[in-house]
Amino acid sequence: MSLTDILNPSDIAAALRDCQAPDSFSPKKFFQISGMSKKSSSQIKEIFRILDNDQSGFIEEDELKYFLQRFECGARVLTTSETKTFLASADHDGDGKIGAEGINLLIFI
Repeated sequence: MSLTDILNPSDIAAALRDCQAPDSFSPKKFFQISGMSKKSSSQIKEIFRILDNDQSGFIEEDELKYFLQRFECGARVLTTSETKTFLASADHDGDGKIGAEGINLLIFI
């Protein structure tokens, strides 16, 4: 399964266009524009599984900086500041990684 099986490709493209400039990425805004905020909890878990590149059950900082590239291979890498802000916003237990629950909370709050 791919992200375009769950999300509309034109919504993904619009979300990526919105954050093309360095330090312009906002997770909440990206989730809204891409349509992720309109998906069910089970669909979000499937998206999370796809984004979890090493299938560890978590998205770690190293994976997170390539977050946009999981949506489109030519997309930019998140800046260090964006990566740290994104991680802090979804890492609710402070372990330095994001679980599926953290993404769910970030998307739906």
